Amino acid sequence: MTHYHFVGIKGAGMSSLAQIMHDLGHEVQGSDIESYVFTEVALKNKGINILPFDANNIKKDMVVIQGNAFPDTHEEVTKAHDLNLEVIRYHDFLGHVINQYTSVAVTGAHGKTSTTGLLSHVMNGDKKTSFLIGDGTGLGIPASEYFAFEACEYRRHFLSYHPDYAIMTNIDFDHPDYFKDINDVFDAFQEMSRNVKKAIIAWGDDEHLRNIKADVPVYYYGFSQDDDVYAANVQFNENGTTFDVYINNTYYDTFLSPQYGDHNILNSLAVITISYLESLNVDNIKEALETFGGVKRRFNETKVANQVLVDDYAHHPREISATIETARKKYPNKEVIAVFQPHTFSRTKAFLEEFADCLNKADHTYLCEIFGSIRENTGNLTIQDLLQRINGATLIDEESVDILEKHSDAVILFMGAGDIQKVQRAYMDNLGVVNEF
Repeated sequence: MTHYHFVGIKGAGMSSLAQIMHDLGHEVQGSDIESYVFTEVALKNKGINILPFDANNIKKDMVVIQGNAFPDTHEEVTKAHDLNLEVIRYHDFLGHVINQYTSVAVTGAHGKTSTTGLLSHVMNGDKKTSFLIGDGTGLGIPASEYFAFEACEYRRHFLSYHPDYAIMTNIDFDHPDYFKDINDVFDAFQEMSRNVKKAIIAWGDDEHLRNIKADVPVYYYGFSQDDDVYAANVQFNENGTTFDVYINNTYYDTFLSPQYGDHNILNSLAVITISYLESLNVDNIKEALETFGGVKRRFNETKVANQVLVDDYAHHPREISATIETARKKYPNKEVIAVFQPHTFSRTKAFLEEFADCLNKADHTYLCEIFGSIRENTGNLTIQDLLQRINGATLIDEESVDILEKHSDAVILFMGAGDIQKVQRAYMDNLGVVNEF
């Protein structure tokens, strides 16, 4: 048994990894800011101790896992080096962990968390699968054969991994504080593809993924008969979405997903392809797919009278568009209201026009002040730059949430990667609704 200390344990990936090591029988603790972060709930439920940052947290015989947001000059990291302890960056440590399993990395600019959550749930319907999801959820199952995990492209961290399979959901320009342009992003994915041992499963409609040159087979999925794996006869009903799956132009089976929206069908196709390649039992896979309840902060619903309040992590224009599309398809007779908090000044500046275009697809948009990050908390633009580009947009905060009550028959989408949940929490408190945030 090893004693691990996680510097920045409330980070989504760090929280997940800490839970995995705890489940596998190790002693685990960590440190972070004292203000509330939703990831701490799962940590506390497992009895994992969360401490305020303090150099005195570091003791002899510990292994220190350093969160990627924290520099080598952080007081706990410095103390660990002074004690000659082993200090490992999050992505490097995860790279060591996955080598014990048949591993499936899920990567892409968008859809990683939802796809990883679906993958881990569905594979566990047939084979024991440990998993790390970017919503702060992690589970280490003793004697598991598989490991499903989210692999982030930011700062090329995913190059630390050598998975058996990689699902690539898309290539898009994001993280403008690091990547220079779309070509820089593509180069990172191209390099990552060379780390994959067995096969890559990639979205067929992505022009960049179509240009990936890999040393292993690439299986493209989508809605076109030109794809290696495609969905046909798609039907939406009150139970979700049914669709037929064809593999190599041969009918494979018919599946039911409780989710709505084209992006959820695509996620299902990627997962079904992995299951097919690993010869998992298709009946078990179908049953598991039907029971998938989603992941944290991905279209999580709370119904209050005729309103549907949705908590969603969407923070990139493409993700916002997908969330609005899901609301339209699932609730075609309701207003769709967007409550959006931009995440980081650099992303807001880089996608200012795209944010405006996608938010204009909602029936009305409310905007919160821009949320910074540990790495970046100032910028040379304000929320007014986005506000003036969206038809009829209104500013909102915790003190003015009662304005949402006028949308009496609506889906209200609380979207963002910062602390947008505090706005939803304030609104639910006003309504007298008990919430679990």
